[in-house]
Amino acid sequence: MKILDKLLHNKGVLILIILIIMGSSVDILFDPINKTIDIVLPTSVLAVTIYVIFSIWREMGRTKKELTVNSQKLSDIFETLDVAIWSHDLETDTLLITPGIERLYGYPLEAFYQDKDHWKKVIVLEDMPIISDRVQRIANGETVTSIYRIVRPDGEVRWIQDRGIPKMGPRGNMVSFSSVIFDITDRKESEDRYQSLVEMSPNLIAVISRGRIDYINKAGCSLVGENCPSELTGQPIEKIFPAKVLEEIRTIEQKRVHNYESLKTVEFEVNRMDGKSIHVEMSARPIHFEGRFAVQVMGSDITLRKESEKMVEFMAYYDALTELPNRYKLREHLNTILGQAQNRMVAVLFLDLDRFKIINDTKGHMVGDLLLQKVAKRLEHAVQGDGMVSRQGGDEFIILLEDTDKSKASGVAKRLLDALASPIIVDHEEYFVTASIGISIYPTDGVDEETLIKHADTAMYLAKERGKNNYQFYSSDLIGLSSRKMELENALRRALEQDEMIIHYQPQVELATGQPIGMEALLRWKHPRYGIISPLEFIPLAEETGLIVPLGQWVMRTAVLQNKAWQDAGLLPLPVAVNISVRQMENEHFVDSVCDVLTETGLNPKYLELEITESIVQNIEKSTLILRLLRVLGVRLSIDDFGMGYSSLSVLKHLPIDRIKIDKSFVDDIIYHSNQGAIVKTIIDMGINLHFTVIAEGIEKQEQENFLIRNGCRIGQGYYYSPPLSVEYMEEFLRKNTP
Repeated sequence: MKILDKLLHNKGVLILIILIIMGSSVDILFDPINKTIDIVLPTSVLAVTIYVIFSIWREMGRTKKELTVNSQKLSDIFETLDVAIWSHDLETDTLLITPGIERLYGYPLEAFYQDKDHWKKVIVLEDMPIISDRVQRIANGETVTSIYRIVRPDGEVRWIQDRGIPKMGPRGNMVSFSSVIFDITDRKESEDRYQSLVEMSPNLIAVISRGRIDYINKAGCSLVGENCPSELTGQPIEKIFPAKVLEEIRTIEQKRVHNYESLKTVEFEVNRMDGKSIHVEMSARPIHFEGRFAVQVMGSDITLRKESEKMVEFMAYYDALTELPNRYKLREHLNTILGQAQNRMVAVLFLDLDRFKIINDTKGHMVGDLLLQKVAKRLEHAVQGDGMVSRQGGDEFIILLEDTDKSKASGVAKRLLDALASPIIVDHEEYFVTASIGISIYPTDGVDEETLIKHADTAMYLAKERGKNNYQFYSSDLIGLSSRKMELENALRRALEQDEMIIHYQPQVELATGQPIGMEALLRWKHPRYGIISPLEFIPLAEETGLIVPLGQWVMRTAVLQNKAWQDAGLLPLPVAVNISVRQMENEHFVDSVCDVLTETGLNPKYLELEITESIVQNIEKSTLILRLLRVLGVRLSIDDFGMGYSSLSVLKHLPIDRIKIDKSFVDDIIYHSNQGAIVKTIIDMGINLHFTVIAEGIEKQEQENFLIRNGCRIGQGYYYSPPLSVEYMEEFLRKNTP
């Protein structure tokens, strides 16, 4: 450009060059005295020459202006970007640095001109090995991109990406060097945060492409039983994923699916490298990884959740003591069979143990429960796969036979009686138990589950009247036949009027201290002929006949009156827990009746606790409304015999419940069952997670108390602390514990 400017200023030389190029004849006259040169041109040539010179002059002016404008635009771009350019001509030692370096480093531009190593001096010390490696590679002619940290004057640390480009001379020496410098702090911190989240995630995170594992985090390795991500990186995905998951991943890869919402979560079982089997919940989505299409997989170990679900399902449909199907499972199965029976016969065998109540009352519940477990195993063995054996509660069992007839049903009944003929040994002591069996046949004795079970029950009472230890088929003649059940039903209708009902109170204590914190009202029937009748016998009868409603109302009113009387006498104030049946809650005046009792007696509502069975979830909407109204009254609410009915976490967490009570049968498992209290621990954990107070029933041994305390249960009741007490003995108990 400087040479061109000189040419433009020396017009004579320029003209001469043009004329020579054009091939024009030119006369050149040299004056030796004045030392001048004159160029003599023809007139036509002179005109053309002037025009050409003017055109070149104008074009060069325009080009120079465009260069100036473009240079300014480029300068403006560099000014707006967080980028700096460093250019060093080593041969002339000329350094050019764009102003952007001031924004990146926070130091003035002059600082870098004055000290060419200033950019090194602000680098974080730990990153200097990166610079050493960079210098060596650039000296070898490599283009190197380096990432390092610098410290700005205000102490702020920034991440720099520096791309160094050397230019080598013909002798292999570096003649110039350029760097393009970016501030990548935001990107780097974002990447680091994402990397931290991925690496610290407790869940599996992996990237898959072309049928192989490109990346997997540490948690993912642990999930499948490997120690290090490098052991899985590059491996085929078949190594850890089952067929249905592979199909999902391949679908995403082949179709390049980008509609994330259409991708479903998959649950599957994985056989780990160490041989263990776990349940995994996985989802996948398409991503770009290192410039190519890939699939990101996210998975978590849901083994504990699946086990909890299985445990909840078990508690809902199986008897915890015997592990047989419970009444709900039996009724569900029977309804299914009846819907498919068509012309086939179905038999329902209702079995009741004859002498069990005597053993249970004299030897205690522990022995009784162990006896029931052994009976259940004998019954299952006797049926030999011909049908379903279920426990209905207490000492009652129902055996369901499909595609049968009266002859086959008789054969099974005989096998059941023979199975109980030999003594049962519990704690080195022999017990003799017989059974009475009633049989109803579909379709002659009923076409629905309720009728068939009811008629089998009626036939069972006939077997008891005929000497027990036998079986009887149902017939229409039994309708007018007197039985104990019918006698009890009639007597139950008069029991309240004749003051045959009494209430005992069992203290509830704080397990850690033994201090009483409540009591439960327990109903007893003192029959003039049969003596004390167990609630296990007359409560189901009261439920069936509807007498449970007036009976329950009497219990609540009597217990509240008694509690208020004790408090008025200055005795230790304790909440009293009263059992409420579903039939009571279905009564439209139930909430009003509770309010009336509290108003009439003057008892503070916080001293009344209502215990409701899990079966309330059958009509969850209505039950929830009633419970909320009761909560407004100020009474406490609890779920009784938790784990014996329909409840599930998804339902319970929405109910306004204060406490859940662990059924005695589960508490017994702590000592007498192979699961060593696993169900109890699960219930306690669920209760704590749902913010419920957990209370255990039926504690009879110190080992049970220790286990419950160790696993977070704070309250309990049972014979280990006190049996149910009459009013007189309970008053004495309160007096002893009153400060």
